Amino acid sequence: MKSRVRVALIGARGRMGQTILDLARNDPKIDIIGQCDLGDSIELATKDCDVAIDFSNASSIDEVCLVASQHKKALVVGTTGHSSEQRQLIERTAKSLPIVFASNFSVGVNTLFALTRRAAEILGPEFQPEIVETHHTKKKDAPSGTAKTLGEILKSELKIDIPIQSIREGDIVGEHTVTFVGPSERLELTHRAGSREIFARGALRAAEWVVGKPAGLYSMQDVLGISE
Repeated sequence: MKSRVRVALIGARGRMGQTILDLARNDPKIDIIGQCDLGDSIELATKDCDVAIDFSNASSIDEVCLVASQHKKALVVGTTGHSSEQRQLIERTAKSLPIVFASNFSVGVNTLFALTRRAAEILGPEFQPEIVETHHTKKKDAPSGTAKTLGEILKSELKIDIPIQSIREGDIVGEHTVTFVGPSERLELTHRAGSREIFARGALRAAEWVVGKPAGLYSMQDVLGISE
């Protein structure tokens, strides 16, 4: 029988941290062996883990990467809103250990990423894409990391910057729509999140997958086997 994956959870008292803890209690493949939050020692929480899941805050990524590098711990990074310097740090850290870095861990959203790329390939420059994302009023970053990823996918295919509209209202978990506007027709691809559980499930799936992988920077599409 395969041993349980020992997980350290960074950002355990946040919304996503609490959701991950709730799901992990009933997951026979996962054992949460360490937890920490703002002001706690990341090193103490992660010393006995196989992999650390980070859902704290983008400002913690320097310490998270430092501790993971020193102790050779696999990482699942779920924070968003990183600066370009922080993204470069994550990329450098991935040269010595395996990291799953995703703006969104939902299976449905990662399917949306793949469909957006394919639609851009098929429709070409005659169709102008637009992105609209809507989240709850407490979400700190705008545009969302998911919307930025959609924008990066479209820019890589069409070589233009794509406008992103960000809406903050109510307690909406997350909605993302990519619209392709062409001559006399429109195509819309939409994902609506009904619960934070979809992200937590994906993060736990990524944590189980990344243990034992070679050093490198992986996406959730790698985890799902749908990367190009």
